[in-house]
Amino acid sequence: MAADDYSDNHKSEDVKILHGMGYAQELSRSMSKFSNFAISFSIICILSGGINSFAQAISSVGGAGAGIGWIVGCILSGMFALAMAQIASAFPTAGGLYHWASILGGRFWGWLTAWLNLLGLITVLGAINIGTAYFFAGTFGSMFGFTGTDGQVVVFVAAITIIQALFNHLGIKVTTLLTDVSGYIIFATTAVLVLACLFYAPAIDISRLWTFTNYSGEAGGNVFPASDNMGYLFLLCLLLPVYTITGYDASAHTSEETKNAAQSVPEGIIKAVFWSSLIGWIMICAITLAIPDLSVAAGQGWTMFYATMDTILPSGLKNILYLGILITQLLCGLATVTSASRMLFAFSRDDGMPIGSKALASVSPKYRTPVNAIWTATVLCILYVILAMSIKIAGTSIYVIVVNSTLVFLFLSFTVPLVAGLFAYGTAKWPNPGPWAMSAGVYKLVTVLAVVGMGVILFIAVAPPNERVLWVVLGFIALALVLWFTVENRRFEGPPTGERIAARKAVIAAAEKAVGEKG
Repeated sequence: MAADDYSDNHKSEDVKILHGMGYAQELSRSMSKFSNFAISFSIICILSGGINSFAQAISSVGGAGAGIGWIVGCILSGMFALAMAQIASAFPTAGGLYHWASILGGRFWGWLTAWLNLLGLITVLGAINIGTAYFFAGTFGSMFGFTGTDGQVVVFVAAITIIQALFNHLGIKVTTLLTDVSGYIIFATTAVLVLACLFYAPAIDISRLWTFTNYSGEAGGNVFPASDNMGYLFLLCLLLPVYTITGYDASAHTSEETKNAAQSVPEGIIKAVFWSSLIGWIMICAITLAIPDLSVAAGQGWTMFYATMDTILPSGLKNILYLGILITQLLCGLATVTSASRMLFAFSRDDGMPIGSKALASVSPKYRTPVNAIWTATVLCILYVILAMSIKIAGTSIYVIVVNSTLVFLFLSFTVPLVAGLFAYGTAKWPNPGPWAMSAGVYKLVTVLAVVGMGVILFIAVAPPNERVLWVVLGFIALALVLWFTVENRRFEGPPTGERIAARKAVIAAAEKAVGEKG
């Protein structure tokens, strides 16, 4: 579609939808359909989660964790993505999850969703960049004296997060250029990695991919506690795909910056999950087949990927692959800054933050980005990393506890609006679907399956050795309830509705004039 075709046929419709929800077109609407896909594809980044957590597939039930477990886990995530896409098409706004829960469920559910999603995004940004620091330490770190000590990791993460924020500050066009490139690098690097693994594999035993072997406890490098229950261990192996295939809410968070958002955003969500699932499965299967001795590799625990690559690949090829992987991990963090800042911006726009909402909701007239939200998310991430790398609980880094909690927070923030949508679909709250839509029956079935999937995810996230995660989650929910009933229930009004939308016409016009939006 030509640029002027978009201007004539879709821009006014995008703005009309946004105005109809009570918001001004302050952000720059310049993202293409591919860019919207690429930002979610970059955050999912199979070369980040799929590699840094690869041991979770093998150190539970062996090769079947890759060949079968990945597929099952991706189906779980896929149900969330399909249900999310249906709502995103009908309500294409920044901070989508928060708005969906508010409009379809009510003020409290929107407020709770916002905090769950914000907490998940800030901590997952820290986790991604900490993972990048450890990857750098295990690959190129020795050249720079970087061994991955706690202090070095904090400095490294602070530096790259600030750089990621700077690129976000400079405008969505800069960010989308980089995430577009990231998408191509992920495809290319994964293709080379797969071919290299299959070519240099000492022998290929395809039966590995459906063979169940108990590698729990010491046999699997103590990634998981020892257990004789293979069903339980199989559920634990799902942590790899479920950890990896998330972050696709970024497509929704950038709705107000995407052209023809009601169609492009849901397609971006679905395509990002589909291609990440398919290519990721091929990749982890290839790595599994390339391992010279699966029993020996399982015993290496978290280092099994590096150990395998060091054993089978020529040094030059290995370093080229490592460089490609490192670049995609850095851009994964950059895309996560985008997602977190848009969520913070959207929530603050409705006075959701107890302090500083007006400043956090401001948009730079020069760059058309929520610069205060970008830098606030960055500072919060760095503070989290300092906390995560410094506090120990019974010998366990709080980083391990909070990162596992992140999975629960993110998927709970997905689940709340999906459940609200299930009950609101076809009512006055949601009378008509958007242009991208499944039939009512299929949509409701998919949503029910996603809720069942949430139960599975919650179980595996709090199962040993992550028992503390349950207390972290329950503690947060208890605190949220106290804050809501003592303060926020009287203060927070939620997104504009009804007469409040009509009354915002002058505010919308003034906001668009301030950033130079011509409509």
